[in-house]
Amino acid sequence: MKAFIEHLVQAVVDSPEEVRVEEEPGEVATKYRVHVAPSDLGKAIGKQGRIANAMRVLAKASAMKEKRKVYLEVVGAPAEVNQEM
Repeated sequence: MKAFIEHLVQAVVDSPEEVRVEEEPGEVATKYRVHVAPSDLGKAIGKQGRIANAMRVLAKASAMKEKRKVYLEVVGAPAEVNQEM
């Protein structure tokens, strides 16, 4: 699932090499945090969140096969970059 989400996001942004996906497994649901370059944040979210919502729908549909819940969150630069600022 992590590779699938990473592939989806890389197809939308201008800097696919800067896309990072963090996976936080839980008992019932798995949370995915997608980190993109600050310049690509608008592209990953889309107008009124349409791109982000479409990625969430695809991730949730894929997770239904495994009877799991997933949450997808699109954030800016990766955590290690934010700490340096």
